[in-house]
Amino acid sequence: MRITSRKTVVGGLTLMTASALLLAGCAAAPEEDDTTTGGSDVDFQTCMVSDKGGFDDKSFNQLGFEGITKAAKELGAQEPITLESETETDYAPNIQELVDQDCKVIVTVGFALSQATVDSALENTEIEYILIDDAADNNFDGTVDAPNVKPIVFDTADAAFLAGYLSAGMSQTGKIGTFGGDKFPTVTIFMDGFKQGADYYNEVNGTSVETLGWNGTDGSFTG
Repeated sequence: MRITSRKTVVGGLTLMTASALLLAGCAAAPEEDDTTTGGSDVDFQTCMVSDKGGFDDKSFNQLGFEGITKAAKELGAQEPITLESETETDYAPNIQELVDQDCKVIVTVGFALSQATVDSALENTEIEYILIDDAADNNFDGTVDAPNVKPIVFDTADAAFLAGYLSAGMSQTGKIGTFGGDKFPTVTIFMDGFKQGADYYNEVNGTSVETLGWNGTDGSFTG
């Protein structure tokens, strides 16, 4: 099939890539089938940079990597170019390397890449950027800092609330616990939801299950 509108293809693939990443983070894995399109039938290069957790973190970096790989295979696009960051100083250089490799869409995984993503997007307005787990609002004015950045954020407190409620109901000691990696808002939002779920269980059931590891302000972190 001859593609007559490059802009339409790029826009559609960008949306579908973002959708695949979103579904990878929020849904169960679909059943494998043999209907995927092999090869690179579309001249379209998608790229991804991890945060320092790497693509084997068994979390959002790995889910993003699996999502972008699956999307490229099913859409018949070129194999994604992916770069792992070992330290925070790798973020901007890795993004620039993908710019230099003529990527049409650059996916950056994690809130720690927010500023580097926005800076690159403002300098390369012809490239589409997808930022996982951050609103790309580094001046906190309520708007995305660059028009060519698509943030993908998750209502993580909702799931954590359910986990806290369930944990309180299952506890045989009257104590449950939560701990975070680093004390960032995108981490403590899980702990907030967990504690709120446990507190709500107590309110509904007249119990007094204690949440250890987070009091709403301070708590336990692995670093």
